[in-house]
Formats: sequence, structure tokens, C-alpha cells
Amino acid sequence: MFELIKTRNNNAIDLAKQKLKAKFILGEYHSVQFLLNGSGLYHLFKLRYNNSNGPYFLVKQDSSVFKELKVGDVLDMRYSRPESLGGGKTFKTLITSNIPHDHYAGHSIIELSIIDNQEEK
Repeated sequence: MFELIKTRNNNAIDLAKQKLKAKFILGEYHSVQFLLNGSGLYHLFKLRYNNSNGPYFLVKQDSSVFKELKVGDVLDMRYSRPESLGGGKTFKTLITSNIPHDHYAGHSIIELSIIDNQEEK
């Protein structure tokens, strides 16, 4: 079964295929960083994984980052390996959902879907 979504002006994305990419990404990378609205400040988060939905990170609901991230946004995110392994890659990433966390009050789960590897172009 395939799930299709439309993101702003982009073509439909096959999420089933993207989830396979996400599983590969998670095995190799442990954090994600990105810029928001040209602020010049990078936001760094620990990358986590949920078997049913793919990679995600937690963010405080009262933070400026939370207020700017919207479901359907596509951002260039830099996925980093542990320091001992070095390196990282930038992927165009879709924010697929924003769900309040059950166990950490005041936090939300920001779920991600890898769309494209920016460095292979």
C-alpha cells in the first residue's frame, strides 16, 4: 500500500519509499540540524526513530522553533553522524506531523520524511 501526499508546489511523494530511506538514514546518523527563516542560527536536535513512522525529534512547545515548524514544510536538514565517525549529509526533508508527546509534558514529536539528497545533485 502506498500513501501519497502533496506538499505545497511539489509533486506527490511516495511515503512508503521515503520511509525506507529514513530507516537507512537513522542507522547512519544521530542528529539533525537546520536553519529557519534565514535567522543564521542552526537548530540541532537528537534524531530518534519510531518503527511505525520513521525519524523524529522532540521540541519544546514553548520554543521559537516549535512556533515556526509547520506540517508540510520542506527544509534542507543536515544529518550528522556521531563525532567519532565524522561527516554528514544534507537532505531535503518534509515535516510530516507534529504530535504532543504523551510522556514529556510540554514537548511535541516532529516527524520527518526524507525527500531528496541535496549533495548528490
